[in-house]
Amino acid sequence: MRTKKSTYSNSDIQEDETHNSESISDDYAEDIVDKREQLEKEQKENTVMNNTEESLTTISEQSQINDLTNLEIQDIEGIGPTTAKKLREAGIFSVMDLAVAGVEDLAVDINASKDSAASFIMAAQKLLRESDVLDKEFITAETALKKRRSLLRCSTGSSMLDDLFLGGIETQAVTELYGEFGSGKSQICHTMCITAGQPIESGGLNSGVIYIDTEGTFRPERLEQISSTRSIDPVRALQNVAVCKVYNSAHLELIVKNLGKYIDDYKAKLVVVDSIISLHRAEFSGRGTLADRQQRLNSIMHKLLRISEIYNVAIIVTNQVQSAPDTFFGDPTKPTGGNVIGHASTYRVYLRKSGENRIAKMIDSPYHPYSEARFTINEKGTDNLDEGKKSKKE
Repeated sequence: MRTKKSTYSNSDIQEDETHNSESISDDYAEDIVDKREQLEKEQKENTVMNNTEESLTTISEQSQINDLTNLEIQDIEGIGPTTAKKLREAGIFSVMDLAVAGVEDLAVDINASKDSAASFIMAAQKLLRESDVLDKEFITAETALKKRRSLLRCSTGSSMLDDLFLGGIETQAVTELYGEFGSGKSQICHTMCITAGQPIESGGLNSGVIYIDTEGTFRPERLEQISSTRSIDPVRALQNVAVCKVYNSAHLELIVKNLGKYIDDYKAKLVVVDSIISLHRAEFSGRGTLADRQQRLNSIMHKLLRISEIYNVAIIVTNQVQSAPDTFFGDPTKPTGGNVIGHASTYRVYLRKSGENRIAKMIDSPYHPYSEARFTINEKGTDNLDEGKKSKKE
């Protein structure tokens, strides 16, 4: 009996120990599960918080874009439904279009006084400033320097030519290229149609291109050749360029007037006008029409300058030349258009031939050094001299 009792007690003890160990293991397992659930819960909360922060950032960025796209003409102070209807009939559909409009043209289009037209334009610019699309009327030089350093620049295809522009053709500026026939004006424009579509880190603008052809010199075959030689998909490169064939000066003025709409439609950051004066030069002949021609050119150039600044695009205009018979020493070649085009252009570059190569000289710039650069033209479009020699040897 004692043996049985002791055996029974030992078994009870073993059962108790087993039960206790099982309960301890169960508690331990429950603790592990609780900890895992707590960790998973914390991870989910962190993920939700991160996603919320990212979504808030995306929403804030998207809201800024929506603020710009949702701006309507009737949001401008002083413009009601009747004036908004007149503006739409005149081809002004957005606040940006109104901000870059000319006072006299706007007054004629909406049948209003110049003072009223000027007040509408100023109100549109004020609304864009309040929406942080435009800078304030007065900013410090330090802020202006930071803004200048953040401007995008598009490569010309030649590093030597890019060095002349201190990094490439920049946005918010009108760059004029003038020279005699065969000096490389259109070839630079064709090359930049390809480079502008490339990523920003590759020297492009990652955007579309608008090419306004007034001389009939645009050749899509040339774009295909340049893109193929530079190992760029020619199909995408050609799809990235919107070409407008202009037949007379009135058509050119209409295209420039509605250029803001086309920039939005084609997501363009580069606008090429090749050339700016050929049509006006052909239609306005004689001294009697000189004043009218110059005034029309002045209106076009200032419109382009305002568009480049407000829409943040790079604009290239090519210009023809004329010979000055009274020049006995030096180069008699001078750009056409007189002081009207010269003053309205931000940068002015003179192109000339030098045997098989080309020379680009900086004639006028607010800050570029007055230097020159040599480049060549080959299957890649504009290229460096050394690269051109290698391609010819191959």
